[in-house]
Amino acid sequence: MADRVLVIGSGGREHALAWKLAQSPHVKQVLVAPGNAGTANHGKISNSAVLISNHTILAQFCKDHNIGFVIAGPEAQLAAGIVDDLGAAGVRCFGPTAKAVQLGTNRIFANVFLDQHAIPTARWKAFSNLHEVSTFINSADFPALVVKPSGFGSRKEVILTSNKEEACQAAQEILQDRIFGDHQEMVIIEELLEGEEFSILCFVDGVTFAVMPPVQVQRQLLDGGQCTGTVRMGAYGPVPQLSEVLLRKIKSTLLQHILDSIKQEGMSYVGVLQIELMLTKDGLKVLSFDCHFGDPQCQVVLQLVKNDLYEVIQATIDGRLSDFTVAWLDNCNAVSVVMVSKEYEGCSKECNEITGLLHAKELGLEVFHGATIRKDDKVLVHGSRVVTVTAVKQDLPSALEDVYKGVAVIYFPGATYGKDVGHQAMKFFRQAVIF
Repeated sequence: MADRVLVIGSGGREHALAWKLAQSPHVKQVLVAPGNAGTANHGKISNSAVLISNHTILAQFCKDHNIGFVIAGPEAQLAAGIVDDLGAAGVRCFGPTAKAVQLGTNRIFANVFLDQHAIPTARWKAFSNLHEVSTFINSADFPALVVKPSGFGSRKEVILTSNKEEACQAAQEILQDRIFGDHQEMVIIEELLEGEEFSILCFVDGVTFAVMPPVQVQRQLLDGGQCTGTVRMGAYGPVPQLSEVLLRKIKSTLLQHILDSIKQEGMSYVGVLQIELMLTKDGLKVLSFDCHFGDPQCQVVLQLVKNDLYEVIQATIDGRLSDFTVAWLDNCNAVSVVMVSKEYEGCSKECNEITGLLHAKELGLEVFHGATIRKDDKVLVHGSRVVTVTAVKQDLPSALEDVYKGVAVIYFPGATYGKDVGHQAMKFFRQAVIF
């Protein structure tokens, strides 16, 4: 008997999850709450107006509609205890508990976890006093130039500075000027690492893990040296700069050590763990954790998985990954480019129409909706991260060429996007040819 599943969220990640789940013969309907224009009455996929902030109401909805399982896309929902509450009510969920999600939502918690379990990461220290911060920045025996609020807001903010004066100024803006909100009581100062940054995602069933292809993200750099962690303008995978030997080492040593450490802490972890890594001259370093599919990493890896995603998720929830093979497409590369709106902030009454979506689809591309709504048969901008255009080809240069053809035919006022997604890989290919 086919199942009905519920995806919580409204972004490109949630559209991609619904798109992949709808391909399963085990699924008769994918409900997305609240969803967007891309998930509104599209084949098996439809939106739901269920109140997701009230977990009692949500649990009853799941029982009334025979929901097979729930996936909470945004990390904020996981941090609010949606898995704990729905699980206690007898509803199956794909995602970690609120305690485990602190690895992704509490930077001090995550850094202490890394240090206590001897997992390599940047050197760091947290402060609540501005004078102590400045003293530390000016006296540290490492480049203390990465400045972060201790907690995460709606965007995982981080300020990369180029000198000690800028670092002190950034700390003042967080602690005194409250640029990231009044809830930020502490600031973290970290060592500035240099190297190749990439994401490793894995399905985790509490005991076993299954690794996905590595993904590299193109981030939007802001004026003044600021880099907001979640301004992710595109991604591609696999990552050719990473050798098979290195990937095997990551799986057998680093990932296994991290999962063993999570179990030692008594945390129940079922779902997706995304680890941001940097390959430095001193070896691999963990930068941060995300306790869910990242966006746009999700749009990339779901293009590459061979399996029925419904079956993968059921095996993960049931703790059967050790007996389940997650397979990936051979000789395929996926690229996603995020199109964002610069003009959305002034668009309160009448949002701008998006055109060219059907044309991009005719080019053989997938367009995953983010901040969109449907009104009078038109698709309109309804936020900043509007759509993610995704291409899959046997080689990365062809995928990049195709994805930018798709971006070129989609239009809305104020549209902007990252124009150099994949540049690290293309540079690697050029150097390989030279040598």
